[in-house]
Amino acid sequence: MEGSIALLGFGEGGWGPSIASGVLVTVSLALATLPVGLAIGFFVALGKQSPERSVKLAANMYTTIFRGLPELLTLFVVYFGAQIGIQKLGELLGYEGTLEINSFIAGMFALGVVFSSYASEVFLSAFRAIPKGQYEGGYAIGLSSGQTMRMVILPQLIRIALPGLANLWMILLKDTALVSAIGLADILRQTGVAARVTKHAFLFFGTACMIYLVLAILSSFVIDAIERSSARSGVKR
Repeated sequence: MEGSIALLGFGEGGWGPSIASGVLVTVSLALATLPVGLAIGFFVALGKQSPERSVKLAANMYTTIFRGLPELLTLFVVYFGAQIGIQKLGELLGYEGTLEINSFIAGMFALGVVFSSYASEVFLSAFRAIPKGQYEGGYAIGLSSGQTMRMVILPQLIRIALPGLANLWMILLKDTALVSAIGLADILRQTGVAARVTKHAFLFFGTACMIYLVLAILSSFVIDAIERSSARSGVKR
């Protein structure tokens, strides 16, 4: 028992600092990916409702592709494909050195497009749950399309979509473990290195399990607080 505590500690020979840095990377990646995924998902949902057939088709193809591909495969395609593209571009511009894409950026983008493909469906369902009379009412009092969306539709949209987006956040938090495959020092990679070096696989992977569970529980508390606040604001309206 004392040996396990020492291995997980922050003293000499302990892996505490490495695991703590992995937690920071995991949380940072999830928080950085969330706004990217939400923004893309929102505009894809708008595209799915567009009267322009080409825009609607492109939005539907986007969600079909990124919902159909395994997340790990999408990560590899983005990471290695982007590196090849950047290298080729550098050669065209006369740059002879080696260009590499940052694994954090690649992970954020790959997870962001996957998240957005699912978020777009959540947003689309929320849009369909809002009566058309809400739009007409905004136009009737002199609001522009943009003002109606921002002041009338968005507050309702967020409240309706929140439960679905909360579930996607939990999935995103777990999917961050995939970035260990491209060398990003997240929770899984740091505990994996510690397990191989110390030969205490159960201890460190069990620790990783506990960390992810704690992050999920903390996320649940935050999500519950946001939902209660959203419900109160809805009542006031």
